[in-house]
This record gives sequence, C-alpha cells and structure tokens, in this order.
Amino acid sequence: MQMKIISVSKSQVLVKTSLFQCAIRLLQNYLENKGYRAQIHFELEGCYQSYQSYQSYQSNQTVNKKNQPLDYKLINQYLRQLNIDGEIVTEYWQNQWEYVSLFNGQSPLKEAMNLANAIEKIPQLFQLLYAKDGVKQTLIQPVVWCGDQGKLAEGSEQIFSHDTRSVHIPNAVQLNVSVLNQQGENLLASHKFGEYLQTCFLQTSLECCLLYLPEQAAFERLALKTRYGLAQELCSPNDISGGHQGSVALYKELGKHNQKMGEEPLLYTQDNTVLSVVTNWKKTARIEHRLGASSVKYNPYINVIYGLLNIVDAIHAHEENYVLEVKPFSAISLPTSLYGDSKALGAFDLFQQSTWFNHSLNAVQKKYNSLKSKPKLDCPTQLGDKVKQAILDDYHAVLLP
Repeated sequence: MQMKIISVSKSQVLVKTSLFQCAIRLLQNYLENKGYRAQIHFELEGCYQSYQSYQSYQSNQTVNKKNQPLDYKLINQYLRQLNIDGEIVTEYWQNQWEYVSLFNGQSPLKEAMNLANAIEKIPQLFQLLYAKDGVKQTLIQPVVWCGDQGKLAEGSEQIFSHDTRSVHIPNAVQLNVSVLNQQGENLLASHKFGEYLQTCFLQTSLECCLLYLPEQAAFERLALKTRYGLAQELCSPNDISGGHQGSVALYKELGKHNQKMGEEPLLYTQDNTVLSVVTNWKKTARIEHRLGASSVKYNPYINVIYGLLNIVDAIHAHEENYVLEVKPFSAISLPTSLYGDSKALGAFDLFQQSTWFNHSLNAVQKKYNSLKSKPKLDCPTQLGDKVKQAILDDYHAVLLP
C-alpha cells in the first residue's frame, strides 16, 4: 500500500502553531505556579553540500574528505540578529554541522520558537553567506545518503583505515531537559527524581515516537547501522534505552562517554593550559532524549509539549511523596515505519491509539483552571484532544491509485 501526505495551507499551519503555543504556555504556567521552572534545549544536526560534492551525491557516489570546514562566525551573528538563542558548530562528518541551543535562560516556549525559526532560516543563511564558498544546498533531513566516506580502523574511534566505502550520515534532533525549584536547584540532581523523570520518558517514547520521528526517512535512519554494516562508524541510537549511555540518557556524575560531568576550569597557566578544574555535576545534570530525527517536518512545539508533560508527571509523583521506585528497563524496539501494516503498527497508529498525551494535557488544563490565582489563558476546552487531533491531521494516509 502506497501513501501520501495531504498538504496543509500556511494559514492552517499558523492556527495549529497558535494552538501548540497555548498548550506550552499552559504547562509553563502550571509548573511555575507550583514553584518549578522547566529548562529545555535542543540540538539539531544537518549537512551542507558543496558544488564539488553535489554531483557525487546525485549519482550515489562517495565524496572526498579534503574540503575544509566553513567558518560559522558570520552565520552565528545573523542568528543573534534574528533573536535565535543558538549557534552553528562543526560536527563529526564531512560537511556536517550542528545547531546547539545557548543557555540564555529562555523559556521552553522561546526555545521552541528558536528551533522553529532556525529550521526555516538556516538553509537560507547558508545559501546567502556561503554560496561563494561552494555551498550548493543545505540539508535538514534524517539521512544524507553517501554524505561521506571511510571506515574506522579496527578498535579505533578516530583513526580511519584505507577503506573508502560510502557512509550514510544520520542527523538527529536532541531534546535536553532539566528542572529547577524555587531556590534554583536542579531537581535532576536530587535523590531519584532524575531517574524517575527518565523512566517517564522511557515509558512514553514508544507511543509518542510520531512526534520526534515525523517522516518515513526517520525510520530508515534507525536501520542504518545494521542495514549497511556501519555499527562501528555510527553511534546514533536505534531503540529506546536508558542508563547514562542509552537513547534516553540521564547524565549526573557521568556523561555519555563516562566522562565527568560539570567540569569547569579553575586555574590556567600563562599559555592557557588548564591546571585544575572544579566539578559541579549538579548544575549540568539532565535528561537527553536522543531519538529525534532531523527533518524540516520536525515540530519543536509539539516536542516541547511532550517534554513538559513528562516533567509534570514526575513533579506530581515528587510532590505527592510517591516512592520514586525505578525499575530496570529493557530496551524497546521502535517501529520500522511511519504507517503500519498487517504485521506491525507504525508510529502514526501508535500515537493515534494512545491516550497518555491528550489525557495528560486535558488533566493539566483542568487543574490549572481550578487555581484561584493564575494568568488567564485563552485556550480551547479539552486542549489535549485538540492538540492531538491537530498533530494527526498532518498525517492523513491516502491510498494512491
């Protein structure tokens, strides 16, 4: 069965965006009324193609690794002028870049606006600023096919062998989450709260995978390592897993590569060599949800809603003195496609059949409306149901003749 996506008009997009923004304001206000402030930051990977590599890309051949990386100072100046709290840095693979969120104290709503604007503006800025350097087009997509070449030497994570086989580059969107209390303390450093919030994300990631895997190519990205024998070269996660090295990772004392978290230089020599460091992992403790796929269809607003709903669940358990029991979590496979078939459900089916997302948002709205002192929000009733339906409306499956 073949399917296509029904397009929506610009006015419909604006109406939906307004609805999503209202949901974020509701969740922000609800948490702030309870004395908490959610911190959410994004990281997004993409690639650019040079004139030199474009023909190779089109013919499904590999490209060389001799191109020098671009200087991103100019594009970052433009991002600041556009009031986007983020910057572009170089990434691991040839012609790969990463948009990283800056820690400017922005609200979750402003962070969603930042990424939405960045996804729209970054390709335009690359074309405007770097066409003279040979940039032909900018790609924000789950996989850049034949984007680089090379094979890592056996047992090495940095040294390449003489094997110049094609490497398909996976591009991710990462959602980083932490929570501050009224004293400005990071709750994820508190006993069991971080682990409980991680469990919330682990339990909801499968049914909500449509939110962060918004197109079919996102599922092709998940299969890259096994399908093309690139397990050594690619580190992108392909299932739902926990711990501090999984796809939904909790970083406290240790990071993804077992490095110490929160190290800050304390003393330098005259040539700027670091003599000593101080460690403040409690400040940097966070959840990193690393399953999202880069895509122009990735919607930052609905993913911020998803993040905030998980935070609300954890806060409720924290406040009501639940025993924050964290049970062992076994890795869960993600769907293999956007739409399901007779053998298995797809991401669309899982989200359509689930109830956690809309019921949770409806419940928060009901509790918020019962508060005596609160900023007024002009949100429609049963907001969770309306947000969920607005998401599903973008994915009408239509049989092709």
